[in-house]
Amino acid sequence: MRVKVKICGITRAEDALAAVANGADAIGLVFYAPSARNVSISQAVEIIKNVPAFVSVVGLFVDADPQFIKQVLAQVQLTLLQFHGDETPLQCAQYGLPFIKAIRVKTDTNLLQYAQDFSAAKGLLLDTYTDGVAGGTGHAFDWNLIPQQLINMQLGEFPPVILAGGLTKDNVADAIMKVRPYAVDVSGGVEISKGIKDVAKMNAFVEQVNIK
Repeated sequence: MRVKVKICGITRAEDALAAVANGADAIGLVFYAPSARNVSISQAVEIIKNVPAFVSVVGLFVDADPQFIKQVLAQVQLTLLQFHGDETPLQCAQYGLPFIKAIRVKTDTNLLQYAQDFSAAKGLLLDTYTDGVAGGTGHAFDWNLIPQQLINMQLGEFPPVILAGGLTKDNVADAIMKVRPYAVDVSGGVEISKGIKDVAKMNAFVEQVNIK
């Protein structure tokens, strides 16, 4: 099965269209003010205006106030929610949309327990842990920390693994070979500067993902 690609931290409409043109299955919009890739509701509306059918639009939130999430959902046509904070399974599920849960992986992170706790999630996004930073660090974590049960799972047994954290065109093929994720998530690895994507880097990244 082909590994899916999500390009996150989109801040411009032209970058969203370029991501799609280069083979992205999903684009990510960050609704988290401390992030350099944060977008406003009005920005998000413009960014996704011309995103075609069958491309998922993912909204990323970090311990956000539920009223803020509802305000975003009332104006932005999101396909999927991504929770990057300490949200509980019930908090993630309360909006009536499918969701993925991000886990920042440390040496003592019990990923199998997370997989059980968030069994209703459409994916577990495994990212690099950096103290005080919710994500988007540009650093990879030790993929050996991912239990073989998650790597060897069949779809439906646990939420599928979405691999993130420091992925670039130079390491994504190796990451896929070792982890065999359902999808990969990239942001900084395809940028000129934070929030500004590079068309050539996006194309090269997707090409490496599709290497058999």
